[in-house]
Order: sequence, then C-alpha cells, then structure tokens
Amino acid sequence: MRSDIAKSLIGGLVVLLSVLGCGFSEEDRVISRVAFGSCNHQSVEQPMWDVIVERGPELFVFLGDNIYGDTEDMEVMQAKYDQLAAKPGYQALKAMCPILATWDDHDYGANDAGREYPMREESERVFLDFFEEPAGSERRRRPGVYDAVTFGPEGRRLQVILLDTRYFRSELPRNPKDEWPEKGRYSPMEYEGATILGDAQWEWLEEVLRERVDLRILASSIQVIPDEHEWEKWGNFPRDRERLLRLLRGSGPGAAPAVVISGDRHMGEISRMDGVDQAGPDLPLVEVTSSGLTESWRGDEKAEENRYRVSGDLYRLPNFGFLTINWGEPAGGMTVEAEIGNVKGEVVLRETVVFD
Repeated sequence: MRSDIAKSLIGGLVVLLSVLGCGFSEEDRVISRVAFGSCNHQSVEQPMWDVIVERGPELFVFLGDNIYGDTEDMEVMQAKYDQLAAKPGYQALKAMCPILATWDDHDYGANDAGREYPMREESERVFLDFFEEPAGSERRRRPGVYDAVTFGPEGRRLQVILLDTRYFRSELPRNPKDEWPEKGRYSPMEYEGATILGDAQWEWLEEVLRERVDLRILASSIQVIPDEHEWEKWGNFPRDRERLLRLLRGSGPGAAPAVVISGDRHMGEISRMDGVDQAGPDLPLVEVTSSGLTESWRGDEKAEENRYRVSGDLYRLPNFGFLTINWGEPAGGMTVEAEIGNVKGEVVLRETVVFD
C-alpha cells in the first residue's frame, strides 16, 4: 500500500506538471509518453488511474467503453459519466495531461450497436460535453465523434487519429447461436456498401492521412489486425479492413509510420503485421490492444488464435497501454516501445518497434 507521503508527492507532481503544461499550444508540445486504455466501469473502484499517473504520461487516450452506459435515457448516461468524473484518480490524470477520447458500444449506448441505435445524436452530445469539446468546433458541427489532433514541431510531429466505429456502422446481425462453433458470432459483411466508418468519415480520414507528420497513432475502439476471433473486429468488414490497412501503409503524400491502439476485448495483447502481409512500404504495423482498465476475462476462457500476436500470450487481467516514443535525431531513426502494464505498474507485455 502506498504511504501518505508518496501520495502527497504524486499529488504535488500532478499540480506542478499541470502548471508547467499551461500556455503551450499543441504545435509546441512534444509528446513522447502516451498512455491509453478502455473498458472502464464507473461503478467499481478504479486503482489503475494512480498507476497510470505514476508513469507520467504526456497524453492519455480513451479507446471506448469509457463508461458502461447501455441506455437510451440520457439522464442515466450523464449520471454514469458523473461517476467517472468524481473518481480522484481520474481527476489527477486530467490535471496531469490532455485526454483524448473516442467511444465504443457501451458508452455509445448499446451492446454491439451501430447506426441503428436510436439515441446516437443525443449520446454524442453527452459524450462531447463530458470531454469538454469546445463549442463551435468542427467535431461539434458534424455527426460522429471522430477527430484528429496533431502535436509537436517538424521532426517530432505526432498525429493522433480517433476513429468512430459506431455512429455510421452498418448493423451487424448475429448468426444463430447453434451456428457459432462453425460460423462464429457474425458472418463477414462482404456486400458492397457495408461499412464501419461511413462515406463522410472515410473521406475525412483520407484527407487527414495526407498531413505531413512523423508518426501516427490511430485509435480504433475495435481491433484492426487480429481477425481470427469471433467477436467484434474490423475483420467482420473485410473490405473496410483492407481499405484501412492500405491507407495506413500507403506511400503517397503524407505517408508516415503508424501504430494502432485498440480496446474492447477485456484483455491485452500486441499484434504485428510486417510488409509481407500487405501492400505498401516495408515498415511494421503494430497494434496494441489494452482492455480493460477495470474489466477482464471471466472464468476459464479458451485459448484464442492470433497469428499476428507477438511478445507472449494475451494478458487476461485489468491493464493499461503505454507508448514511449524515442524520436531520435532529425536525420536518424525512431523507435516506439509498446507496453501493456498491470494494476501493480508492472510491464507484462512489451514490443519495441524500429522505424528506420
């Protein structure tokens, strides 16, 4: 158990870092330490915030299921966000660094829901209010919560892309339960017009990927690279998955190394796809899945295949993700150390990515 002295020191450090960070624009702020996580139930204790604060992140990214709303009543939804806001650990993180967020199904409003969810407009307003989106911002003026934020000067320019995999997504019908062993929960949505992002968000994404940056972090609430499990994933929409990978690995204007971060799964793992697996430059594409901050796999779960998994097995207990970016010299290479940490602050999974 941490001593009162240690807690006081942490609190003082949070205040100091908050003060020092004031007055710096996104263009001035070099980001080298990024924490992230998902699947955070508002009704339980949340010790992970203290552990994350001790790591000293310069940015935190919420990947969805930031609360478990699961309602069409926006007063209920707001009350659940209020529970998160009241957590002392979350308040400490908010004082320490910027927080960016997208959503997944439970904070969107319904399990596995897409555009068929009837309260998506109202839920978006509650979400944007909670994360203090400025009035009149572009994000306020358009449907969906997708966004992109760029930090740092040339040579250390980081772009964080937040995808919205819910608001526009085609309804994903389940197979009958007796067919799950053979076909899985969902059949692939291969028909033309089936979409995760919708036309407007795809057009926007292609535009932001033309911005000249040195590294991209693409935040997707659901997994992109792993495609063998039966749960929600980009692999349920094969055309969209192929299109996204092609864009990330493109060689045109604005091409840059990318790291994918994702949540949803109630476990942590690291996946790696190299140039032999897709078109584009021979650079690795790594995905770090961190889930959940409070939620985890229950019972005796069966093993799960993932031919892209690296750095050991998946981690089944509560966890958070952390990226440490070594920008290197202007003419040199760059490395990203990707980690999954547990509630004790121990690193349980690690993969170092080298971008020459």
